[in-house]
Amino acid sequence: MRKIVVIIFAVVVCCFSTPHMAAFAEDQPFVMGLLLVGPCNDKGWSQAHYEAGRYVEEKVPGVKMIYLDNVNPSGRPGFTVPHLVDDMVAQGARLVIASSDDMKDGIREAAKKHPLVAFIHVSGDDVWTKKAPPNLGNLMGRMEYPQMMAGLTAAMTTKTGKIGYLGPLINDETRRLANACYLGAAYAWNKVRQRPLSELKFQVRWIGFWFNIPGVTADPTQVASRFFDSGHDVVISGLDTPEACTVAMQKRKAGRTVWAIPYDYRGACRGVDEICLGVPYFNWGPAYVKIVQSVRSGTWKACFDWPGPDWNDINNSDTSAVGFLPGAALSPEAKAQLDKFIRGLASGEINLFKGPLEYQDGTPFLKAGETASDEQIWYQEQLLKGMDGQSKAK
Repeated sequence: MRKIVVIIFAVVVCCFSTPHMAAFAEDQPFVMGLLLVGPCNDKGWSQAHYEAGRYVEEKVPGVKMIYLDNVNPSGRPGFTVPHLVDDMVAQGARLVIASSDDMKDGIREAAKKHPLVAFIHVSGDDVWTKKAPPNLGNLMGRMEYPQMMAGLTAAMTTKTGKIGYLGPLINDETRRLANACYLGAAYAWNKVRQRPLSELKFQVRWIGFWFNIPGVTADPTQVASRFFDSGHDVVISGLDTPEACTVAMQKRKAGRTVWAIPYDYRGACRGVDEICLGVPYFNWGPAYVKIVQSVRSGTWKACFDWPGPDWNDINNSDTSAVGFLPGAALSPEAKAQLDKFIRGLASGEINLFKGPLEYQDGTPFLKAGETASDEQIWYQEQLLKGMDGQSKAK
C-alpha cells in the first residue's frame, strides 16, 4: 500500500491558497487550455472533456477554450507535455487542464515552469502525495458509484451469468473501477436475483492503454468478440472508445442475444440502442465552470477535488459530476432495480465498500464491518476475490 502522510480524506482535501494568483479582468478574454489524450470526438473520455470545455464557453462569458487532442505517443510522436503547455501559455492560457493519468509527470513539470498559470490534472493524486507545486490541483469524478450501477444492470440482464469487463491499462484507477463494477454485479446477482456468487463469472481482460493503438495494445474488437464467443452475454467497457458496443451490435445483427455497457461519455449509447444497457459517464462541465470562475477572480485554491453524483438527480447536467444514463435495452424490471439501488446508495442504506472483502489472493481488503476510507477506495492493490483477471501489469 502506498503511504501518504498527514492527509485528510474527504470530497475536497488539502486545499491551500495561492496568493500569487492575480484576478483577471472580466471584460478581457480568458483562455483555458485543454490537453486531451484521445480524439475530441471519440464518443468517450476525451469527447466528454471537450464538450465540458464548450459548456464553460457557453456558461461563462468571455472564456475561450484552446485544445490539443491525441496527446499520446501514437498521436503525437516525440511530444512532451511541457512543450505543448508552453505553446498554450504563449497563446494566452491562464488555466491548463491535463485530462489523463499519463500526463502526471509532464503537467507537474509544466506547472513548476509556469508558476503564474493555474493547472489541473484530472485523475492524478499529486495534492494528496504532496508532490504538487502550489499552482497544481487535482480533479476526478467519483465514478465508483456509476460503475456499481453498470455492474448491477449487467447482472440483472445476463442470461448466462457470464459478464466480461474490457479494461484499458492496469493502475489504481482502473482496478478500483473494475472492482466497483464487480461489487454492483455481485449485489444484483446475490441479493436481488438470489443466486449464489459461485455461479457469477466476472472476467476482466486488459488491452494495455486507454484505447487501441495498433501494434502496441491488444485489439479491443478482438477481445470483445472473444468475450461474446465464449458465452459472455454482457460486456462492460472501461475503455475511452466504443468498441464493446460496436462488436455487440455486430453479434446482435448475426442473431446473438448480447448487450454492452460503454463508458465515459453521456452520448455513448446513441446509434446502438438495441444492445446498450446504459452508460456510466463523467460530467466535467460544472467542475470546470467553478475552476474557471475562481481562477479568473483570483480566488482559486489548489486542492484535490473528488465530486460525486447529485443524488437528487444523478443525470442533472448542471450539478452532477458523474451519472448513469439507462439505455433503451434495459428491461423495465432491471430499470426498477436500478432506481431502487440508486436510492439505497444515496441514503447510505447500501454501501458496497464495506467488509468483509478480500483481494484475489485472499488477503483482506476490508475487515468485517469495516467501511472503506477514501484512501482505501482510491488505492486498491488487486482485483477482488470472485473476479477473474490480472491485478498487476507484468
